[in-house]
Amino acid sequence: MKRHLNTLFVTTQGAYLSKDGETVTIKADGEVKLRVPIHTVGGIVCFGNVGCSPYLMGFCAEQGVSISFLTEHGKFLAKVQGPVSGNVLLRREQYRRADNPEQSANIARMILIAKIANSRSVLRRLLRDHASKVKTKTVDQAAQRLTAAIERLQDTELTLDTLRGIEGETASTYFGVFDNLITAQKSNFIFDKRNRRPPLDKVNCLLSFVYTLLMHDMRAALEVVGLDPAVGFLHRDRPGRYGLALDLMEEFRPFLADRLVLSLINLRKVNEKGFMAKESGAVWMDDETRKTVLVAYQERKQKELIHPFLKEKVTLGLLPWVQALLMARYLRGDIDGYPPFVWK
Repeated sequence: MKRHLNTLFVTTQGAYLSKDGETVTIKADGEVKLRVPIHTVGGIVCFGNVGCSPYLMGFCAEQGVSISFLTEHGKFLAKVQGPVSGNVLLRREQYRRADNPEQSANIARMILIAKIANSRSVLRRLLRDHASKVKTKTVDQAAQRLTAAIERLQDTELTLDTLRGIEGETASTYFGVFDNLITAQKSNFIFDKRNRRPPLDKVNCLLSFVYTLLMHDMRAALEVVGLDPAVGFLHRDRPGRYGLALDLMEEFRPFLADRLVLSLINLRKVNEKGFMAKESGAVWMDDETRKTVLVAYQERKQKELIHPFLKEKVTLGLLPWVQALLMARYLRGDIDGYPPFVWK
């Protein structure tokens, strides 16, 4: 159990939530683990095998506290909520800002600063830990170009098109040296460039799969806080596309997804035998490799760090929910600016 931004996250499997007077009581293993006064909670998010009494559901509905149910892996299942009051206002504000090019650009700019800073951190971490195994000058020059891009993004007058141009340039720079980050199984995991739909090599196959997992987490988090995951600021409306989920996951691609893929390869947790190429050129992973990736992803989500804005300990798995909450607070006007996640 963990509280962030007035939201209670219940991740303990087998836990049961009930009403006790004006408090939410959480039991697990036959013991009361936590009691939380209802007036201090804005929402409850239950992961996996977590039960909840009907009396508590009714009480929370009366108090305006939503209860969301997700799978243990973070897939959104359902939400119990009383009469809707705030969500419509929050979503209208989201739509208004998405329709405003200047305000959209401002939010997109903050997200891109975090994405590029986190990409740079991945490169610098490599130079620090594996300098003897990589072309240090090439990687260092790429890191410097990312720094220059971050400085360009300080200009608050940049348009969305310009921002997308900078994003494209930095992605090319970052993935241009990505092969250097692979320090083991080099002959079997060769990365030339980013490709997808379908991925044409093993590294892109892994990246696309983990990005999909991250996308599901981000979408669920936005659903929980009442935002529309389909209406983004950097990624514009397109049928079937979750623009806002794509926006916010940009912050986590280098830090969560790319580093996980590199760890799987460099620590030899996956190998070339777990992949197959089809006649079309598409590369797929077998069931065993897919299971290995899923387990590693869930294990990575259990790790903790100090959130740079909240200054609180947060598991990596809750980061999408925390950032979704911060975006909702920003759109409501509770905070002056959206604080993206920057890996320290």
